[in-house]
Amino acid sequence: MKKLILAAIVAIFAALPAPAQSNAPYTEGPVWDIILVRLKHGMHDAYFKSISKTFKAVFDEAKKEGIIMDYKILYGQTSSPDDFNVMSMVQLKNYAALDTYREKIDPIARRIEGDAKKQTETFTGRVEIRDILGYKLMREVTLIDEDKKK
Repeated sequence: MKKLILAAIVAIFAALPAPAQSNAPYTEGPVWDIILVRLKHGMHDAYFKSISKTFKAVFDEAKKEGIIMDYKILYGQTSSPDDFNVMSMVQLKNYAALDTYREKIDPIARRIEGDAKKQTETFTGRVEIRDILGYKLMREVTLIDEDKKK
């Protein structure tokens, strides 16, 4: 009887479709939350000094607590008057991490930057030194070497 039951279970699982495999030439990785900023002329030192007290402090703590994987700030020249010259990037494990992101980051920000009123004052002060040109949410991908896949 046990052999009959076992054979029936094996037959049922054998009839199930195999898990789908992607034919994509890449694997999906972490998600990057990106802010594109254009600093006003001559204001790069003031901006970086400002965010070292807030952005850096908040995300160092968030990284230590495992809320984010990493963060980066890239700085370079603009290619046109409408281009950004600073890209701030925060790396999250996946899109699901966004579901609880704010409830985890806000207490850290309040601890480091102060209450909502203080945070608003800080952000308002930055209007004089930078413009936010846009936001991006992008997934990192790793290309697959098709020759090694076979």
